[in-house]
Amino acid sequence: MRGAPDPRRVADLEHLQVRLGVVFPKYELLHQALMHRSFARERNLSSDNERLEFLGDAVLELVVSEHLYLHFPTASEGEMARLRSAVVSEPSLAAKARSLGLGKYLLLGYGEEHAGGRKLDSLLANALEAVIGAIHLEVDYAACQAFILNLFEHDVEDLWKTKDFIDPKSALQERVQQSSTITPTYEVYDEQGPDHDKVFHVVVKWQGDILGKGHGKTKKDAEQAAARDALHLLLGREVPS
Repeated sequence: MRGAPDPRRVADLEHLQVRLGVVFPKYELLHQALMHRSFARERNLSSDNERLEFLGDAVLELVVSEHLYLHFPTASEGEMARLRSAVVSEPSLAAKARSLGLGKYLLLGYGEEHAGGRKLDSLLANALEAVIGAIHLEVDYAACQAFILNLFEHDVEDLWKTKDFIDPKSALQERVQQSSTITPTYEVYDEQGPDHDKVFHVVVKWQGDILGKGHGKTKKDAEQAAARDALHLLLGREVPS
């Protein structure tokens, strides 16, 4: 049993498809794309959104890669890879999911709901990838391509112009190595919260000096935030996430 949507759910999905700008002939896959595994397990359903997420991730990378290849002929392989990575990063996908209001339509289990899962970057990003997979299967590749480019094309252009697609840690390392071969180091100076919802606080140091501080749900995210803070101080401007 896939857990086909009931009439009230169909009405919700009809509103969502207007926001997506995509017409679904049926709503079963869109319904599934927004179903977290916690919801499916509580109701003994055999399908959740993880397989659609897997497919959507691949389609997203293909569409963005093709766009970069065709529209940025001077970009090197490395530049295209970094630019694509910035565009399809979890924070970027989560921001797009929020702009579409996907959080409102997520189906979550009791525990995930009360833990604030509807607002989590990871769940929102995964849901958007699953929606992309659903569009690819339920409509066609052309509609999926148009949907993706409508969401990300301007971001790609802006990132290419500003060169802000280089991740903060790499950008910071490149900057400090202009004057020294010593690389920045990152240290966790505090951890807060329970194991399932921990926040890491990190400081980035260079030649004994503290360049910046940051926090995040993972050490990697906290390090990037600390590097972004250091770049902001060094460059005197905001550094995009």
